[in-house]
Amino acid sequence: MADLDNKEQTEMDPADMEDVEEVEEEETGEDNSKARQLTMQMMQNPQILAALQERLDGLVGSPSGYMESLPKVVKRRVNALKNLQVKCAHIEAKFYEEVHELERKYAALYQPLFDKRSDIVRAAYEPTDEECEWKQDEEEELTEEMKEKAKVEEEKKDEEKEDPKGIPEFWLTVFKNVDLLSEMLQEHDEPILKHLQDIKVKFSDAGQPMSFTLEFHFEPNDFFTNTVLTKTYKMRSEPDESDPFSFDGPEIMGCTGCTIDWSKGKNVTLKTIKKKQKHKGRGTVRTVTKTVPNDSFFNFFSPPEVPESGELDEDSEAVLAADFEIGHFIRERIVPRAVLYFTGEAIEDDDDDYDEEGEEADDEEGEEEADEENDPDYEPKKDANPPEECKQQ
Repeated sequence: MADLDNKEQTEMDPADMEDVEEVEEEETGEDNSKARQLTMQMMQNPQILAALQERLDGLVGSPSGYMESLPKVVKRRVNALKNLQVKCAHIEAKFYEEVHELERKYAALYQPLFDKRSDIVRAAYEPTDEECEWKQDEEEELTEEMKEKAKVEEEKKDEEKEDPKGIPEFWLTVFKNVDLLSEMLQEHDEPILKHLQDIKVKFSDAGQPMSFTLEFHFEPNDFFTNTVLTKTYKMRSEPDESDPFSFDGPEIMGCTGCTIDWSKGKNVTLKTIKKKQKHKGRGTVRTVTKTVPNDSFFNFFSPPEVPESGELDEDSEAVLAADFEIGHFIRERIVPRAVLYFTGEAIEDDDDDYDEEGEEADDEEGEEEADEENDPDYEPKKDANPPEECKQQ
């Protein structure tokens, strides 16, 4: 039988052999095309991508086996490099300490401008015509007719109501315009925040541990007797001895709020609820009044205390993580650029940043589509009808 098979192969026309080879190549190419299409569709599945990302995240930092395969003399040298890296981390920590000192220096230069801003907001100072003159961008320029119409409407509004003092509800408007802060606001917080006149940032003194304090200055009001509410954030700029390679700049280690001296019946961080209780034996019903915590922005001044051990439950950790983010955002963005958050211009800039990322993503998709069209194995008809395996998913 073996000889017969060999004879049949010998007598086969060479052209037939070429046909066989071509068929095999076509089948292989079709299989590759299907595999490619299946892979693409799988990568477009969010669940599959999430699972893949989780798997990749789990691999980060895991040993590849390469280090173990190195000769002992090479491992010694790698250890020397790691010791150098630790020294780099300590130098970087000193760098951030000097940055903090530089922030303190420039904070003193900014403060007179912020004080004048506060004076204008609370009507302690009326800016001159020259100070109020603002050159509009070309896109913002109006026709003379539109300017005249706007002027008439403004004069009409001014006649209908009294001349407001300063810039009413300046900080409340800022808070409402910023998602991170507006999510904390409750309806019962707004009447209180109308009395907020200024927010200041105070840095720790030279030679003291790194920290910054947010000061919320209020005009006299019916809600509490404090004129200033404070929130202090303690920071650290030094590598962790147990994990020096994790150092990535100063980190907030804890925060301290303040006691709010609420007027009687005005504490919005607490609410009174009534519950009915039924006596097990007699079957009588009584109404019990109970005071429970209430959602409020002013809970910001009562953060969870960090125990000396540093261990917190998951809820407290989540609250502190969000708190640190808010405190940092107020210090870095809100206080320096308050007027732009009041007008909404800073928010538009943030939106533009997101739009640019989206455009980049669209461009990448376009490049992928172009690559597919240039691929000789790419078949649009097959993409329109996914394989059965994908349909079942």
